[in-house]
Amino acid sequence: MRWLLRSKIHKATVTEANVEYIGSITIDSELIEKSGLWLGEKVAVVSNTTGARLETYVIAGPAGSGVICMNGAAAHLIKAGEEIIIMGYELTNAPIETKAILVDGTNRFVQYLTGPV
Repeated sequence: MRWLLRSKIHKATVTEANVEYIGSITIDSELIEKSGLWLGEKVAVVSNTTGARLETYVIAGPAGSGVICMNGAAAHLIKAGEEIIIMGYELTNAPIETKAILVDGTNRFVQYLTGPV
């Protein structure tokens, strides 16, 4: 069994960081659907801006809002304005096809990514 990349949102911009929220990452529900992430799924979040890395879980934000909000303790590590990558993994013993999307600076879907992601 191996952990393989299943879902990826590439070059998202953090729109909010809310230390007071209990935890998680809030993601525009349209991006959740397009990337193949699931609500409550554990994800790795990597900041292209600072190099910070963390794990948290997905909650849905309003569709079409472009929201990417770091909540709880994660908001201390990754702040509003940072560029991030959000990745979901699957434990499997067979190759899988990664569903990866690229977003623009306002977190609007640009395209599906193909090839090495």
